[in-house]
Amino acid sequence: MDIRKVKKLIELLEESGIAEIEITEGDDAVRISRYPATGQVAAPVAMPAAAPAPAAAPAAAAPAAAEAAPAAPAAAGHQVTAPMVGTMYSSPSPTAEAFIKVGDTVAVGDTLCIIEAMKMMNQIEADVAGKVLSIEVQNGEPVEFGQTLVVIG
Repeated sequence: MDIRKVKKLIELLEESGIAEIEITEGDDAVRISRYPATGQVAAPVAMPAAAPAPAAAPAAAAPAAAEAAPAAPAAAGHQVTAPMVGTMYSSPSPTAEAFIKVGDTVAVGDTLCIIEAMKMMNQIEADVAGKVLSIEVQNGEPVEFGQTLVVIG
């Protein structure tokens, strides 16, 4: 892979705020990450719930907690967080039904929503089984890395 392409990817990573990018061209592959190559990068969907969620959720949920009472029980369940920056979509197409609704029961691996990042559609799957207690992000809203998307109890 050409070094100019790698430099361009690094610039793209810095400008976009995404955590990691991996590109494959034929036999060549390059992965650029903001984080060290530990277990944290290997499972991006499961790991953000442990560290970034407590830091990001209170700042984002504070105005919601002041406005609506349902924000308080949301902390009681398992928080599924955004593994990347992008736009959250609750259904596979604008005319399709949403993947989940509050009160639905989900199993591990069920699709909860889609996050569009850099024209790529990334399915966000449930990492625990349970009942959907709340959906913290509206369809079409931008999301930050580590932001709570869904609470499962």
